[in-house]
Amino acid sequence: MTYDSFIVAIKPFFLLKNLLLYKNMNPNLIQDTQALINASQTTRRDFMKVTSLGGLGYALAASPVMAQAIKTDFVGLKCSDETISYGDSKLPIYVAKPENAKGPLPVMIVVSEIFGVHEYIADVARRFAKLGYLAIAPEFFYRAGNPQQIGTMAQIMSDIIAKTPDQQVMQDVTETINWAKNNGGNANRVGINGFCWGGRIVWLACEQVAGIKTGVAWYGRLTGDKTANYPNHPIDLVKQLKAPVLGLYGAKDAGISVATVSAMQHALHQNKDKRAAQQSEFVLYSQAGHAFHADYRPSYVPAAAKDGWEKAVEWFKGKGV
Repeated sequence: MTYDSFIVAIKPFFLLKNLLLYKNMNPNLIQDTQALINASQTTRRDFMKVTSLGGLGYALAASPVMAQAIKTDFVGLKCSDETISYGDSKLPIYVAKPENAKGPLPVMIVVSEIFGVHEYIADVARRFAKLGYLAIAPEFFYRAGNPQQIGTMAQIMSDIIAKTPDQQVMQDVTETINWAKNNGGNANRVGINGFCWGGRIVWLACEQVAGIKTGVAWYGRLTGDKTANYPNHPIDLVKQLKAPVLGLYGAKDAGISVATVSAMQHALHQNKDKRAAQQSEFVLYSQAGHAFHADYRPSYVPAAAKDGWEKAVEWFKGKGV
C-alpha cells in the first residue's frame, strides 16, 4: 500500500493528522496500523503497540490536537509495552526507563486522564524516564473498553469511567508497585503522578495504597456524587492519608471550584495527627483552568504547565522519590 492511498483509507480523522507527521515511517508500521483499524476486535495490547510506541494516536474525543504538543524523543530510553498478570487480570502498561540504568530506579506511576494511555501520557512517561525514573503508565480502563476510540467525553464517562471501580484501580496500583519492585524499581522510592481523572486517583492511592512515598495530583476531583463504584472521594478519606500530595489546580476550572480546593485544604489542616496531611500542599494558578498541562489541547496554559512541572519534579525529589 502506498502512503497516499493509506492516508485516503485511514479513519478516524485524528490519526490522519498525526500520520502526516510521520510520512517517512516504517512501512510495516503503516500496514500494522491499517490492519488494526480494519479489525472488528482490536486488542488493547496491539492498540497500545501502535499508538504509544509508534508515536501515533491522541484520543479521538480530545481532538483537535494542537500544534504545540510536546514530543519527547526516545534517545537514551528503553520503552516497551508490558502486561502485569495477577488473578484474572492482565493489566497493560507502558514502560519508559533510562536505557543504561544501573541499580534500582526510582519509580513513577503515571495515571492518565479519562482518555487512557494515549500519546500524551506516553510522552509524560518518557519525560520522567529522561529524569532517571522507571516510569509506568497502566491502562486502567482496559476491562471496560478503549476510551481512545470513543468520540465524545460524555460517552467515555458513561461507558468507561463509570464502569471502572475505584477498588479495582487501587488493586491495579498495588500490583503495578509490586511489578516495579521485581523489574528494576526501588521499592523505597515510589511516586505517583496523575492528571484529571488520574489526579483524583493520586489522592485515593496516597490515602489507601501502601508503598507510595508521595504524589502529585493535577486538577483531580476532590468531591462528587457517590456510587457503588465510587463510594468515596479524596476529601472523605483525608484521615487515611499515608503519603503527602502536591495538588496543582486552576482557579478558572469550571468543574473543580476554588471553594472545593479550600475545603480540601481545610480538611487536611484539621487532620493534625497525620504527618502526610500536614505536609500536603496546593498550588492554585489564577490564570489557568482545567487540563492546563495538556499541551496537545486548547486548554493548555504554557506558563502554568511549565511552573507546575518544575514544582512537581522538585516535589518528588524533595520527598526522596
